[in-house]
Amino acid sequence: MTASACNGNHDEGTMIAAASDAIWEKGAACGKTYKVTCTGATNKGVSHPCTGQDVVVKIVDYCPRGCRGTIDLSQEAFSAIANTDAGKSTLILMRFEIFLQMQRRAE
Repeated sequence: MTASACNGNHDEGTMIAAASDAIWEKGAACGKTYKVTCTGATNKGVSHPCTGQDVVVKIVDYCPRGCRGTIDLSQEAFSAIANTDAGKSTLILMRFEIFLQMQRRAE
């Protein structure tokens, strides 16, 4: 297990994500949950990458400068909403499309 910026070595499960500067707020994002939805293809070669499912992820880490989206999903979270085979070739663009549809869950 790799230590996270939020909780050290505490196991938070598999439906987790890292927050970029856009929502990190000096660590205030730690522990917040987000519903993430895949909205469609970002590559002409992958016409239907979405599973039709939503996933709720918990922010447990910081995604350093250069992170290509608002949040970086765990592999398990990404595979719940999108075809991971398609994601390997379009992961960065897929992330951008997913994050446009991210909604803050009511607490």
